[in-house]
Amino acid sequence: MIYSEYINRETKGYTDILDITDDVKRVVMRSGVQNGIVTIAVSSSTSSIATLEFEPGLVADLRKALEIIAPVKAQYAHDEKWHDGNGFSHIRSSLIGTSKTIPITSKSLLSGTWQQIILIDFDNRPRSRKVFVQVFGE
Repeated sequence: MIYSEYINRETKGYTDILDITDDVKRVVMRSGVQNGIVTIAVSSSTSSIATLEFEPGLVADLRKALEIIAPVKAQYAHDEKWHDGNGFSHIRSSLIGTSKTIPITSKSLLSGTWQQIILIDFDNRPRSRKVFVQVFGE
């Protein structure tokens, strides 16, 4: 069986990090799949899907680490070509990735107790993001 659904979220940009775990769990429950996998993907070159213990300290640490790796105010060839000022967001998205796949067993995500699924929007402005969730299994 294959079941698909979108999760729509409004973001603030600039490494806005949203916990979408409960949304994904609801999609898995609606799918009726007992055992299989769920893939969570965002169709965007300036946002990512990842997992993280979603607590204020780690959220702040992730933002700080990404600022060290791909600083907002650095010079990017992308910005020189397109003049949109979001070169950093493309780099960050490329490093983290735009999808995750998680096993499902007995209708539950096979993830750690403190492992939440997060949507990260790196763009330099608020956005409406569509997260695609597809469940495969029996």
